[in-house]
Amino acid sequence: MRNRDILLVEDNPDDQALTLRALKANKIMNKVVVADDGAQALEYLHATGRYADRDASDLPQVVLLDLKLPKVDGLEVLRRIRADERTSLLPVVILTSSKEERDLVGGYSAGANSYIRKPVDFNEFREAVRQLGLYWLLLNEVPPQGAQPG
Repeated sequence: MRNRDILLVEDNPDDQALTLRALKANKIMNKVVVADDGAQALEYLHATGRYADRDASDLPQVVLLDLKLPKVDGLEVLRRIRADERTSLLPVVILTSSKEERDLVGGYSAGANSYIRKPVDFNEFREAVRQLGLYWLLLNEVPPQGAQPG
């Protein structure tokens, strides 16, 4: 059985807290693993570095990925997720404040499953997180663990 964790890749502590608060406000009680930068997210997904003792086959249900990250930017994280057979089918939702069209196009071109702009207003953000949780954690069907594309 696939675990129901959420990997939140976000470097801004305020946005981390806001996202965690919105999840809690919507009674989304899944464990959230927070990665502060792109390198840490990749370490978590590949069970290397500080996560070397983690079971690499235990992937999160969904990755919430910011684009503007230190060390390894979000688009590169996404490209590496899609390039790895083990993680290539992992649902990745870009959750960013970027309004740049090139980020939107780049995100989908790199294989994002969804692109959500963070609303400035907390109530709007909470509603966006509610819908995100409903879809990605309850309604969306995921491929079985170990399934390979095509």
